[in-house]
Amino acid sequence: MRVGSKPVLGGEHDAGLEIVEGWFASKGWTPWEFQRRAWGAFLSGRSGLIQVSTGAGKTYGAFGGPLAMLCAEHARGAVRRGLRVLYVSPLRAVSRDVELALAAPVIELGLPVRVESRTGDTPDGVRRRQQRSLPEVLVTTPESLTLLLTRPDAPVVLAGCDAVILDEWHELVASKRGSQTELALARLRAFSPNLRTWAVSATLPNAAVAARAAVGARETPVIIDGDMPRPVELDVLLPGKGRTLPWAGHLGLVMAEEVAAALDPASPSLVFTNTRSQAERWYGALRMLRPEWEPVMALHHGSIAREERARVEQGLKDGSVRIVVATSSLDLGVDFAPLERVLQVGSPKGIARLVQRAGRSSHRPRTPCRVTCVPTHMMEVVEFMATREALAKGEIEPREPAPKPIDVLVQHLVTCALGGGFTRRAMLEEVRGAFSFEGLAEEEFDWALSMVTHGGESLRAYENYHKVVERDGVYTVPDRRVAALHRLNVGTITSDGTIEVKYTSGRSLGRIEEDFIARLREGQRFVFAGKVLTLARFRDLVAYVRPATGRTTFTPIWSGTRLPISESLSQAIRRSLAERSEEAEDALSRAIRPFIEVQHRVSAVPRADETLVEIARTREGHHLFVFPFEGRLVNAGLGAVLALRLSRLAPATFSVAANDYGVEVLSAEPFDFGGAFGPGLFTSEGLANDAAESANTNFLAKLQFREIARVAGLVVQAYPGRGRTARQLQAGSSLIFDVLSEFEPGNLLLRQATSEVMTRHYEAGRLARTFHRIRCGPLRIVEAAKPSPLSFPLLIERLAGRLSSRSLLERIEAMKQEWMRGCEEASTHASGGRRARRASRSS
Repeated sequence: MRVGSKPVLGGEHDAGLEIVEGWFASKGWTPWEFQRRAWGAFLSGRSGLIQVSTGAGKTYGAFGGPLAMLCAEHARGAVRRGLRVLYVSPLRAVSRDVELALAAPVIELGLPVRVESRTGDTPDGVRRRQQRSLPEVLVTTPESLTLLLTRPDAPVVLAGCDAVILDEWHELVASKRGSQTELALARLRAFSPNLRTWAVSATLPNAAVAARAAVGARETPVIIDGDMPRPVELDVLLPGKGRTLPWAGHLGLVMAEEVAAALDPASPSLVFTNTRSQAERWYGALRMLRPEWEPVMALHHGSIAREERARVEQGLKDGSVRIVVATSSLDLGVDFAPLERVLQVGSPKGIARLVQRAGRSSHRPRTPCRVTCVPTHMMEVVEFMATREALAKGEIEPREPAPKPIDVLVQHLVTCALGGGFTRRAMLEEVRGAFSFEGLAEEEFDWALSMVTHGGESLRAYENYHKVVERDGVYTVPDRRVAALHRLNVGTITSDGTIEVKYTSGRSLGRIEEDFIARLREGQRFVFAGKVLTLARFRDLVAYVRPATGRTTFTPIWSGTRLPISESLSQAIRRSLAERSEEAEDALSRAIRPFIEVQHRVSAVPRADETLVEIARTREGHHLFVFPFEGRLVNAGLGAVLALRLSRLAPATFSVAANDYGVEVLSAEPFDFGGAFGPGLFTSEGLANDAAESANTNFLAKLQFREIARVAGLVVQAYPGRGRTARQLQAGSSLIFDVLSEFEPGNLLLRQATSEVMTRHYEAGRLARTFHRIRCGPLRIVEAAKPSPLSFPLLIERLAGRLSSRSLLERIEAMKQEWMRGCEEASTHASGGRRARRASRSS
């Protein structure tokens, strides 16, 4: 452990603390207690994590200690030159705001200190100056930090770094970008043994784990909780009189009139959606309902051109933009002080995500933040009720670091070989100093090292995989082309295969996935960046467009944007659904009462500890519905495993559909679902093998391997002056996947691909917990005359791919009305002939 290895510095920096306190006083501020505690801990040589609510002053809480250190040096007559403080943010878009915030006290106190930023958007002139001389305070991103480590003089220019501040650490820690940052920090600590690391985070239930990931495996972190509560006030917008919510769907445009009525340009507002496509549709709907708002309304998501996003952000700050429809692109970072209201369209799918978004409103310490939730279908009213109850209990999701991703390690080894080189033993110990790699086996490290030196067992015949060369025990990269390509492709953010969209005049609008562009014909209209466009031509991986007139709802759909509900929210939903009292007279209970009553009449409403199972027969066949309320990924895994295990009992062909609440297993031929509930159906024994067998795991792993191969440098995403399409990357990575599968089946990157498939497609750990809960808890098995309101959305989920030319909403409403016409008959039949039984089994 490194506790005590750093000098106690507090006394010699007392003068610096007085200067910082004086600067606060000059602004009319008084430091919060958590800020003073963080400053003192830093100055005594400690590292740690600050977790406090948004708008409480976390930035100065983390920077005040390093600032006091610089002030004390200045008071003694000389500030040591060179890089002293690194401020790492996951969002390069906020780097300018952070730079200004950090520069303010430096300038006003007259410190001879440069404060600059270094991201992918930094001008070439600034880059050249920084290449000659790094500033004392540098704001950067994980990717640009990694690029700093590739400098040949990295061990020298980074040796004097005293502090690293990790902003929005809760957003980084659970991703490969977090793993990349952990390894970069381990490298920095090797250069600067007295480096102190301070992470800034929203409240996390596993703060100790997040803190250790930030400070490294050999440090005991200080965790500073600011007693600065900002209660979330959650209200729900319901349909107007005489109108109801649909039973399925996700766009929520049936609520557009209510949302328009709730908004007022006099109160600056953010309207959050969960997907970019949904944001495009909502922006268009609001603009159609309120055309007079167009000068003060804007659209913001990650695929829109950076210049337009910057214009919108600046407009929110200066008041020229009053209403913005946005995705998670505005979740973090930028402080929009005038912002008064936040609306969330659709379920946020997680408690922490809603807290983060709600915190954008009234961005002031100890000020309640209000969020208005807009349900897109009936069950989302229950989700919002569950979210409110979970918030009252302080429940929130943890963020777990990724366990030793080998592809990130392979990339890091090339980075370190470029940045001054390394020896094997020293690098192994250095890597193990990163929390996520603490348990890295020596054999795993040697395997990764062999990948960068000669491509491992299977790729050694190909010279382009011989990147790192060992001479006299030191590993370096002598090839300038290898060095250039590595620097160009540094990072773990992998492209989904996007194409730049430009006006024919040359101005960029943003990026759209290439599959969408491939389906367009020249002259066809579509909506993007809030504008109706027509495709003019496609040339050199650029889609050129012209403004178009008229209307269309043809909107790009970006992959990977449908999030499942979190495990914490899942538990809250089960409780909330079970606790709905027929006597409750609050507006939300009244809104969902017809839905609950029909569910009771046709089937049942499960208790919080029960799993509802419905068996029904329709003209489509025989249906099994299971409702764990565990999110679409887990429910899809559950359905796939159930279909496999049922087919072992009796030969049959099943189709499976899943949503956030449950799963449908359908057999076109008669199947005795009721007789299949033996002790082995929900057992966790053999679950991993059954999950792998039930899905085309090899195919999914091949798709996942594209990302892994890109991160590990086996395929190159970008060349100087040009990129590669997703199809080209997939073709290259698929070829490597096939070679490795045939000649090196134990390849660690192949194993990682399979592991990530199980985690990302099925949430494997959560799936196992779900099987255990279902097996050990009571089942509520109902044989229903027809599908219930809970089952209805699953029918829509399966049928969505082959709907008629009518819109999905029209089809849902038509099916609902047909269902309701037969409801009385079904209810009579169910009450007379339905057999319901409850089976309780222990493990």
